[in-house]
Amino acid sequence: MTRRQAQNVAGIAPATFARLTRDGSILERVAHGVYHLIGAPLPDHLDLRAAWLQLAPETPAWDRRPDQGVVSHRSAAALYGFGHLPADGHHFTLPRRRQSRRSDVRLHRRHLDERERIDLRGLPVTRPSRTASDLLYDREDPEAVAHLIADAIRSRYDYPGTFADALARHAARFGLRWGDGLALLRWLLDLVGDPQTSRWVDEARPQLNWKRPEQAGSDEVAQ
Repeated sequence: MTRRQAQNVAGIAPATFARLTRDGSILERVAHGVYHLIGAPLPDHLDLRAAWLQLAPETPAWDRRPDQGVVSHRSAAALYGFGHLPADGHHFTLPRRRQSRRSDVRLHRRHLDERERIDLRGLPVTRPSRTASDLLYDREDPEAVAHLIADAIRSRYDYPGTFADALARHAARFGLRWGDGLALLRWLLDLVGDPQTSRWVDEARPQLNWKRPEQAGSDEVAQ
């Protein structure tokens, strides 16, 4: 919980909250303004969860809206457990430009529609296909992105066709025909020598929905 939630939602007076957070009491501080009930199991990715709560400290986790922050980029990959990119900070995507006082928090501005995010263990997170595209926008190592893609498809968290659609706008940067996400999907999977590449490319072909931005009314923003 956050201090603001305890005071504004639960109605705990500041003096009472101070007593609850003293040494030997029932709440321990895990980040600025964020507390954990002593004796309760620690959740996975505790630092990431605390950073997410800090983005909207007045709103309980169960009432949070996607526009208050979605886990993305390297943080999303780490939450899924896909690929091997180190989670060197906490990455979130929001629809509006915003800054954080924390040096280990990076906020990205982009509108995400419902198809590009899911709820994973209580946190809103970008879908693996959106995560892969975001990582390529960030100029991450293509082979590292390819490992994430293979892990996600193999684990059935996302589909080959959805990846091909998300990768389409990156194809030209890798010397492929503009908008050819299917070719980029094959190229990336070949980088890691995945034995299922041909089957996944065949699966992706009838699933393609990608259109040029001007055809789809895209609201992409600079990353």
